[in-house]
Amino acid sequence: MINVLYAATSPTWEEYEAPLRRAFDAAGLAVDLRRDFAPEKVDYIVYAPASELTDFTPYVNTKAVLNLWAGVEKIVGNTTLTQPLCRMVDHGLTRGMVEWVTGHALRHHLDIDHFLDHQDGSWARYVPPLAQERPVTVLGLGELGAACAQSLAQLGFPVTGWSRSPRAVEGITCLHGPEGLDQALSTAQILVLLLPLTPETENLLDAHRLAQLPRGAVILNPGRGPLIVDQDLLAALDSGQIHRATLDVFREEPLPPAHPFWAHPRVTVCPHIAAETRATTAAEVVAENIRRSEAGEERLFQVDRSRGY
Repeated sequence: MINVLYAATSPTWEEYEAPLRRAFDAAGLAVDLRRDFAPEKVDYIVYAPASELTDFTPYVNTKAVLNLWAGVEKIVGNTTLTQPLCRMVDHGLTRGMVEWVTGHALRHHLDIDHFLDHQDGSWARYVPPLAQERPVTVLGLGELGAACAQSLAQLGFPVTGWSRSPRAVEGITCLHGPEGLDQALSTAQILVLLLPLTPETENLLDAHRLAQLPRGAVILNPGRGPLIVDQDLLAALDSGQIHRATLDVFREEPLPPAHPFWAHPRVTVCPHIAAETRATTAAEVVAENIRRSEAGEERLFQVDRSRGY
């Protein structure tokens, strides 16, 4: 019997219990799934960074901690966590992100907000360019970034992707490193941020880098709030350097009612919905990782502590 501790408070036990049990059964795993075990008896921990569990020291026999969130920045620096950590990447989460990014990229490409702002009886014709004339840059070419980049490329956008280390994604112009970042920003009429949050990426999009974008660029951030310096973005919006921004993630969530993003006419605030974890598909990933671990196979999406993701 494999002992699995459910140690997440968000997502909730009520949401995940049945999907996890079905996934374990489908994978042929004999699992005792509970919210309470003696720590030394726990084989695997299903976890989310909102959990009350912060000290992993007593879990001396735990083989892996399986995160239910894609982001691990709130746990990866926990010095008591010596067990292998796996982040969540599942096809339901990926499809949700692809649909969010593609939908908002098309919204801005077609300038739908312009027409919504001019429902005043005036017949002011505006014809947007074709996708092939609208270069897009995706910062971050992990599972989510690569999928979004390819979806946009299939619609005809010329897509450049940037990552810290070399990557190859079919149909995408891939750049890396500091010089590659400058080049990737210089052509980005639509910029999509899908980088993990690390010391190297925090505040990446500051006044200097915002100024490197083509004037009138649009920013989509479904990645991590602290990738952007808020005040620098607001200044760039006010000057016209940035035309619009659609933001799904923020330094503080929920975004405080007094934050200037709420009132800015060219900012769209979304309540962190771009890539919500779906219980059914996430449970399948958890079950597959336990199956792999028990079989001595390589686990999926295991975090590299040295890189922070």
